[in-house]
Amino acid sequence: MSDPVFVLGGGAWGTALALHAARTGAQVHLWARNAQTLPNGAMPRLPDYPLPPTVHPCSALPPVPPRCVLVAVPTQYLASVLPLLPTGVAAILCCKGIERQTLSFPLDILARERADVPGAVLCGPNFAREIAAGLPAAAVLAAPDAARAQSLSTLLSTPLFRLYASTDCVGVQLGAAAKNVIAVASGVTIGAGLGENARAALITRGLAEITRLATALGGQASTLAGLAGLGDLLLTCTGASSRNYQMGLALGQGMNTQTALQSLPGVAEGVTTAAALQRLARTHGVETPITDCIAAFMEGQITLQQATHNLLSRPLKSEV
Repeated sequence: MSDPVFVLGGGAWGTALALHAARTGAQVHLWARNAQTLPNGAMPRLPDYPLPPTVHPCSALPPVPPRCVLVAVPTQYLASVLPLLPTGVAAILCCKGIERQTLSFPLDILARERADVPGAVLCGPNFAREIAAGLPAAAVLAAPDAARAQSLSTLLSTPLFRLYASTDCVGVQLGAAAKNVIAVASGVTIGAGLGENARAALITRGLAEITRLATALGGQASTLAGLAGLGDLLLTCTGASSRNYQMGLALGQGMNTQTALQSLPGVAEGVTTAAALQRLARTHGVETPITDCIAAFMEGQITLQQATHNLLSRPLKSEV
């Protein structure tokens, strides 16, 4: 790869993506509001992974045209960094969630704010530390145009990070956003001592409600059975490194929402996504009982006991 790659976002995920992009042979410019590195040359959010000479931290992007831009900031702040994108260069949005005020997915935000920038999204079961370490992983890169999805997947794939192309932007983005909500519920289940049986049931039924909503929005059920759906859901609901799972664990152990948020090392997107996902589902007439319960629980509207009762007392029916 001869042209440089820009990465917007100096957190753990942005740093990991910069390290990955460097492995493709690219010169990488890693933008962060505070681009200072640690004494060992690492970014603060991934202190154990020094940056190679081909990754250049910066607080202002250079004027050189990049091959592509990877955007790795929380969804709620995505619109604020989009003015930095160069015109006409593909932006790969590596954030997961729904904009709270508008119920927009990342690609919708890009289309609204920067219609001059072609977009794609990258989602999958990927913990930042493992990508930074170069451990084997896979993800989905989705774009409205099949040729764009394939070319960007080829551009960023390496022998240890396999990217699958997709045109189901709705399914990929919804799966990536909703799994964070289910992961909070998963953490609550374990934190409250409700057991592994309960967590397995919750993950399975969580996938069912995500799939219902995805198809109602025009997505494909098969996408939710893949890396951006089931794969990401399993990792986020069971991996100890998942901030959303950690959030739920603290809530299940009795901590309130604000205190639990403050105890985290980064952003738990599931907290802000829950209410937005609930509103989106209601708009489209889709039942999302797990999302409804975890949203109400985090907002202090119901207790854990009431949430559990609400889910288990639903009318019995066939599994669909």
